[in-house]
Amino acid sequence: MMASATQLPPGFEDLEQFVDYWSVAGIDERKKRRIMSTDEQRQEFYAAGSRHLVRALDYLDQYPIDDLENPQQSLLNLMLSLAQVSLAVEKQGSNEAYHARSHAHFTISRSTEDAA
Repeated sequence: MMASATQLPPGFEDLEQFVDYWSVAGIDERKKRRIMSTDEQRQEFYAAGSRHLVRALDYLDQYPIDDLENPQQSLLNLMLSLAQVSLAVEKQGSNEAYHARSHAHFTISRSTEDAA
């Protein structure tokens, strides 16, 4: 399903197709998306997201994190999901399915993202 072009800031339109699935709040939800995704989904998102990572972080650095509007927050959530996916793609590779079985049994209830 294609997301509307208004979900991300201008210049990130080719990432719109990933917003509905990958742009979620909370580290536990991002972990769940990673372990529920297919290898193909992870690879496709990783390839597209990696091309934009530096530019996205430079863009987001222009705004106070507590004042992000919806498009900026969606982009931040997308890049945080990319961090989760990069672990699966870069490190775990074909072992991701094995690791996903154990990850499915625990919940991340607190992270630095929750710090005020």
